[in-house]
Amino acid sequence: MKVLFYFIALSTALLNQQSFASETFIENVVASANSQGSYRFDVTLAHADKSWDHYADVWQIETLQGEVLAKRVLLHPHISEQPFTRSLTAVQLPKGTAQVMITAGCTVDGINSQRYILQLQK
Repeated sequence: MKVLFYFIALSTALLNQQSFASETFIENVVASANSQGSYRFDVTLAHADKSWDHYADVWQIETLQGEVLAKRVLLHPHISEQPFTRSLTAVQLPKGTAQVMITAGCTVDGINSQRYILQLQK
């Protein structure tokens, strides 16, 4: 019975590890406003990019209600560059926006479950 318990625990741990192996992690976000009232976003991602068939391919800026305000599409894998930072400029936000949510995803799993909430500086 003990062996069966350990086998089930080990199997569950391995399955959980594999299910998160392709998660695109948002490591950092920096937003800066310019004099024209738009923003520049610098987003640092980490993902176990494997090939052209499986890599982090997008991050997006959303309202807290999930409305996509801007999207940065990544066109190639970053296998040997992890984590990596990419920017998006001239992002217009609705007037009065105090917080945004950043989400990211990969070519296999789409947008993942992590949500990065950013408080905007005025």
